[in-house]
Amino acid sequence: MILVIKKFYIYILCNKNRNVVYVGQTSDLKKRIYFHKKKLISGFSKKYNVDRLVYYEVFSTIEEARAREIQVKKYRREKKNLLIQKLNLDWNDLCDNIEKCTND
Repeated sequence: MILVIKKFYIYILCNKNRNVVYVGQTSDLKKRIYFHKKKLISGFSKKYNVDRLVYYEVFSTIEEARAREIQVKKYRREKKNLLIQKLNLDWNDLCDNIEKCTND
């Protein structure tokens, strides 16, 4: 029997100019980022071209991820910026590292 441990993620995307950020939550980070980059998700991220993965956190339960997403969404922009910069000082697109982060 193979035991599959499901992971849940919160993530922050930004646009090219870093002046718009989006906080989301998913159980499949690689697929969700692909959808954002290909503009397959209607709404805020598509409208504002928010498709650069600049931050993410991993959780073992959906409840933890949802609670953290709600918490981060309430942060003022300055606090979101600090959160991003702790992990990703230069705001690089972490998309290339998705395979690594989803296989931890």
